[in-house]
Amino acid sequence: MAQMNLKNIKKIEKTKNFIHKKALTTYTVFEEDGIKYLQIDMYGSEDREMPEKVSQVVQFDKEAAQYLVSLLVREFVLD
Repeated sequence: MAQMNLKNIKKIEKTKNFIHKKALTTYTVFEEDGIKYLQIDMYGSEDREMPEKVSQVVQFDKEAAQYLVSLLVREFVLD
């Protein structure tokens, strides 16, 4: 697994987009070497062969969380 690299993240335009099915999602919070992380685990869809297996994992440290919050505020015009 890898963490997001915020130094080279960029917005792109895609011609083909679609809405994915909702899937079971959990999160955990932990510390490693004094750094706090929030990890979001998304599992396979119900019709998948192994739906209980984690499909995607996203980890946020404080810097990544702050970046994501600012991105969501900007893109969704939140107050």
